[in-house]
Amino acid sequence: MRATSSVIVGRDAEIELLDEALESAPRGAGRAVFLVGEAGIGKSRLAGECALRAYDRDMPVLRGRATSTGLVVPFRPLVEALSSRFRAAGAPDDPELDPYRPALAGLVPEWRASATAPGYAISLVELAEALLRLLAVLGRERGCVILLEDLHDSDTETIAVVEYVADNVADLPVLLVGTLRPDPGPALDLALAAELRNTASVTELGPLDETAVRHMVDACLDAAPGEVPPAAHRHLSQRAGGNPYLVEVLLADLLDMGRLSRADDGWRLADHGEATVPTGAVRSWARRLARLDEPVRELLLIAATLGGRFSVGALRVVTGLDDRALFAHLRSASEAGIIAPDGAAHDHYTFRHVLTADALRASLPPAEQAALARRAAQAIEESAVASLSCDRPGELSGDQSQLVATLRLAAGDKVAASRQFAQVGRQMLDAGASGSAAVLLERARGLAADGERDEVTVQLAIAQAESGRTDVASALLDDLAPVPVGSPAAEERAQAHTQVAWVATMAEQQQEARRRIRAARALLGAEPRPEQEAALVVVEGHLALLPEQGGQEGVGDPGSPAGRDGRERLKEAERSARGAALTAEQRGRPVVACQAWQLLALLSRQRGFDEADACLVRMLEVAEKHRLAVSRAEALVRLGTNAFMRTGEATQLETARAAAHELGSLTVLQTVDGLLAMQSVLAGRWDRAREIVDRSVEASARLQNLSAHRYLLLVDATLAAHQGRGREQERALARFRRAGGEESMLVPLQRGLCQAVGALMAEDRKRATAELDAALAWEREHPSFFYLSGRYGLRPLLRILDGDGAGGNAGGGGGREAYQEALASPGGQLAWNRMFLGLADAVLRGRDGDPDGARRAVDEAGRAATVFPQAWHLALRLVAEAALADSWGEPVAWLRTAEEYFHEAGVQPVAGACRALLRQSGVSVPQRRGGRERIPAELRTAGVTPREYEVFVLLLERPGNLQIAQRLCISPRTVEKHMASLMAKTGCVDRSALCALSAERAEDQGPAGIASRQPSA
Repeated sequence: MRATSSVIVGRDAEIELLDEALESAPRGAGRAVFLVGEAGIGKSRLAGECALRAYDRDMPVLRGRATSTGLVVPFRPLVEALSSRFRAAGAPDDPELDPYRPALAGLVPEWRASATAPGYAISLVELAEALLRLLAVLGRERGCVILLEDLHDSDTETIAVVEYVADNVADLPVLLVGTLRPDPGPALDLALAAELRNTASVTELGPLDETAVRHMVDACLDAAPGEVPPAAHRHLSQRAGGNPYLVEVLLADLLDMGRLSRADDGWRLADHGEATVPTGAVRSWARRLARLDEPVRELLLIAATLGGRFSVGALRVVTGLDDRALFAHLRSASEAGIIAPDGAAHDHYTFRHVLTADALRASLPPAEQAALARRAAQAIEESAVASLSCDRPGELSGDQSQLVATLRLAAGDKVAASRQFAQVGRQMLDAGASGSAAVLLERARGLAADGERDEVTVQLAIAQAESGRTDVASALLDDLAPVPVGSPAAEERAQAHTQVAWVATMAEQQQEARRRIRAARALLGAEPRPEQEAALVVVEGHLALLPEQGGQEGVGDPGSPAGRDGRERLKEAERSARGAALTAEQRGRPVVACQAWQLLALLSRQRGFDEADACLVRMLEVAEKHRLAVSRAEALVRLGTNAFMRTGEATQLETARAAAHELGSLTVLQTVDGLLAMQSVLAGRWDRAREIVDRSVEASARLQNLSAHRYLLLVDATLAAHQGRGREQERALARFRRAGGEESMLVPLQRGLCQAVGALMAEDRKRATAELDAALAWEREHPSFFYLSGRYGLRPLLRILDGDGAGGNAGGGGGREAYQEALASPGGQLAWNRMFLGLADAVLRGRDGDPDGARRAVDEAGRAATVFPQAWHLALRLVAEAALADSWGEPVAWLRTAEEYFHEAGVQPVAGACRALLRQSGVSVPQRRGGRERIPAELRTAGVTPREYEVFVLLLERPGNLQIAQRLCISPRTVEKHMASLMAKTGCVDRSALCALSAERAEDQGPAGIASRQPSA
């Protein structure tokens, strides 16, 4: 006879909530629901009911549970959830998941064979985004459910991933259900904060009322209403406090003791005169243990000492039993309903409820609990020493070390427990699990002896910094007691300060980074070791690249103190970084060496991209030699960026993207995607740019990849600007500003590549010039390494067009001066800028009476512009005015070409300006009417109108004017005018030549083209 309920009672409102969530998920209205309640209140049963209802809807279900052993196991609930679905089926083969396979393979070992190992520690946000994309793919047809139980026992990494999913699941076909206790901690903080942000529903499960307890007891006993004595119902309701688990435990106790039994006329409750019936699970389980065989009872007490979930191997070590006896006792305990095999791991068992293990441990006197824990710890340690077949004989695994630490603590040995927790914490920090490392190191710090606490605190500070909590890390380091300058303890602390400074610099927390650097230098003294100085120099160099926070006076004045100080800082940073790179290589610090070469590549751009590429090639060599996957990918990305800037082509960027994909780094992928999107904008590939931005911009925000996110937002604005869509441009720029874009290094691109071009597309040259001047002013005051801001191409051209001697508002001088400065700069050698500088040269030559030189300059500029169609047509529109004024070049053809391009693109301000200039030059401008898309490009460029093209098409049959007039319903005189115009525009000397040209074009186009050529009535 069972003592468990086959139905769920008293939870109608909660089931209704879950039903609604299951209904809405397939429609793309995802939700996160957190079920909160004390142990035994019924959270897992509700989660199980949700899973069953999802199965009924044929929805994929992923289910995982945190460990209740007290061990910190990163991502355990997520590993179990993914394994529950994919261990047998293997990895999904949807191509949308390709960029995320390396991250997901880190959670499911079975996937690693089909996915390239990432080669570095996947960041939490990357992993969270990968999980989110996986869930979206799984739920594409019917929705999917992910159930994560006992989140209060989860590691900090899992909590962070769950928070990310909860915050971003609203528009996906996904239901996230989490269960947790109402105990203070990260899990409860997550649930309450998500509810406050309206990204999750939190339902607190209260105790069952008497009616619900009565229904539950009847279900447990298969009893009809009224068969169970009311006294039994009252007894269970009062003693269990409405807790379903305790109702079942106490009911089982009544049945086992014979106090509740079935009679012919129903159930009877015997009164044995025991007013002191057990008031909780402890005494109840003590009784149940007493009725088990001694070996089984001993095994269960040892298992409970190991935790709510235990491995067969650990139990074998501690008990000393052989497999036959061990598994016999495990079967007996399982048949008694006390333990069950753990479905997530074949060699583990779990207690039916976490309260069971707690109750069993509490049934022992404290001294016996401590002795049993000490015995278990010693057995596990001795087993590791005796194991010579493992890779690292004599050393405990991470899980074993945590278990031993927990057992030592239970035995009262705090110092030993601290050392074990600290050891595992350092291992997790090295593996990239900084959040779990911080939890373990925090435990170690609280237990450490006075002489060991500072060392643990330093490691804890590094873990907190790597987790993004630089404020906590700094506070920990600042609270340490002073140590002698230059001592080993001081050097260890200085390294920690340096690492925190690097994290702060990457997060653009300049003041905090500088404080950490000062603290590190104070600890190292006047003469730090070369490798220590190299690490600090690299951080200081990267810090020097950031714009000064809070602004500077004298902006716009190239001779201002701020500008001079900035340039001197960069020169000093470059000198120091070069020495740091060499030192780091010699002293075995490859990561620092790669950081230094990366810095040098950026700083050396001002002397030429060949030198910058040489630095990146060296960075690549170091990374490959020392197998630094992230540094290798970053070197390839920067090499690809330089190639794109030189040529306008994206070939090497695509290669870099492939490397980032192989690496499995979503943050590097997003960086490359931003660059590819910008290249697509400059190349006029609007759809490609839009696809990349739409795919990556929100994902980069979720990943908190701030630099890539800002760049993608700027690409979005630049895309709108280059298409002449002013309102879209302003909306995108507003998002860019909210993301801190105007306090970043992207300001020159914002002003020069986006807003200035947008102004030109609106035919507002005055505003365009002002934007370019503002970009130049910013660059003179701040470190800047963006060479597409207009300073080295578009601005000199506009200055020359406005008048050779015009002065610059930002200290840029006249047109010739700006042109010469750009020509002498490495930026002037980039394809985008060469196009504008070539046309500036043409304008100057034409103005100086050298039409042949001007023509050659235009041809040269055209070769540089082959990948930039939009910019080339805009530039032709700009220089045509000067060519008309100075009688050089082919301004009419340029204007017709530009007018055609911008009319087709829907940029009417530029197209209208081209038509106005054509009229001013005395050229007839055809009226715009439908059908122009059918005219071949060379005829459109020649100015052939749709009506003229209809006449041209009919000439294939060599008809007379009267026949053409009848076909087109126009007069023969009008046909005659069209014929004359066609001969003039095509250069045909007579009607026969024009007919031959029509036949030639028809032959080129083939049958389909001929059909499309037929005029409509």
